[in-house]
Amino acid sequence: MSSDPVTLMVARRVARGRYRDFSAWLEEGRELACDFTGYLGSGVLAPPPGEDEYQIIFRFRDAETLAAWEHSASRRAWLARGEGLFEAPHEHRATGLEGWFQDATGQAPPRWKQAIAIWLAFFPVSLVFQALFGEVLAPLPLLPRVLIGTLMLTPVMVFMFIPLSMRLLGPWLRGELTPLALFRRRLHQRRA
Repeated sequence: MSSDPVTLMVARRVARGRYRDFSAWLEEGRELACDFTGYLGSGVLAPPPGEDEYQIIFRFRDAETLAAWEHSASRRAWLARGEGLFEAPHEHRATGLEGWFQDATGQAPPRWKQAIAIWLAFFPVSLVFQALFGEVLAPLPLLPRVLIGTLMLTPVMVFMFIPLSMRLLGPWLRGELTPLALFRRRLHQRRA
């Protein structure tokens, strides 16, 4: 088994009229995962306007700790309580950073596209961080300043902005759209 952190990405479509129940059930599952050894965190990406598929991300220290959570009686009971709240679930496991980019078949885009997607997520978050905390941290020596910055930014990046970047840039990463076509598509969605 792998000793690298493992990410379980689950997509679930909310059943019609069950959004509130689904949200409560989802939060219960995230709290349940917190009690398991090896749990590193979780996050939820809401669907874009007009869609109903939520992306739920669970991250564990390694494959063994993820398996312990997946096969636990408490998780099985939680999944049973969720019956009828969602439709068409599908799951994908990934290890390491490249795992964020793999599709269901295990294929990943070229590394240069991965680098651009990460940069597009990292740049605005770093900019906001510096605007908010740069002056406060400036008097500190370099090592503590960088330590504090990375401790604060890493969870935000891993659980929110890198998955969001992957979702928004998915068609481009998979080679389905050019950057300009992707921009036009997003612009059109905002106007609608």
